[in-house]
Amino acid sequence: MPRKSALILLLGVFAAGCANMTVAEPSDFNSKILATVWAMPTGGGYDGSDPTKNLLHAACNLTDGEIRVNANQAKPSFCSGATYLLLLKALISSSEELLPEIDQQDGHGVFGRWNSNGPGAAKLVKDLRAGKNFTSWDQAQPGDFLKIWWTDRIGGRERGHLAVYLGHDAKNVSFWSSNQPAGYGTKSVPRSDCRRVLFTRITRPERFATAKNLPAVDPWLARMLREDFTWNEVVAKCRVRE
Repeated sequence: MPRKSALILLLGVFAAGCANMTVAEPSDFNSKILATVWAMPTGGGYDGSDPTKNLLHAACNLTDGEIRVNANQAKPSFCSGATYLLLLKALISSSEELLPEIDQQDGHGVFGRWNSNGPGAAKLVKDLRAGKNFTSWDQAQPGDFLKIWWTDRIGGRERGHLAVYLGHDAKNVSFWSSNQPAGYGTKSVPRSDCRRVLFTRITRPERFATAKNLPAVDPWLARMLREDFTWNEVVAKCRVRE
């Protein structure tokens, strides 16, 4: 069923004008990510403010030993929050450590890592040994997480976007996220607008159960909020492959 839903989603993207995009066969967890995209709400508007971030706390709860997510309660939304809610729905986890907290700071806890500037999601996946990080467009599969940098800055002065990759062709890339200005939904942009990209593929989702063993704070990611970093630092810290 997840693989069928993934194909339905991709057919919908193609119908929107992306029929020539490259689509590799998604891995098992990627298929689950794509099926979860299909189940997420649409619209709701985009807002990256702290009050909007705190909506995530009410959208998630631990019920009967399982994290339940109601993404409709997190509207308006923002890119890292939307992708994190989607991740939680796909994981079907019982780890309380994964729940977003009120006023959670960048680099603190699990969501604080994912929400950080720079390669927050990639660093979290690397530290959990839950997958791999790479930059090759040719290796990308629908259902990978995709960090886009719109400028050369990384860290405090960056402009970026975190999304679920759906496909690409020679000119455009298509993804799902919370996008400006509409909120939850799919979008395509010229690849030439992406100054840098980083793909993250989760291959061992069960490793998220070990999040309780992470230090309370990742100081490197916490510093991303105010300091600038180089791509070479990102490659080393996140074990990025081409």
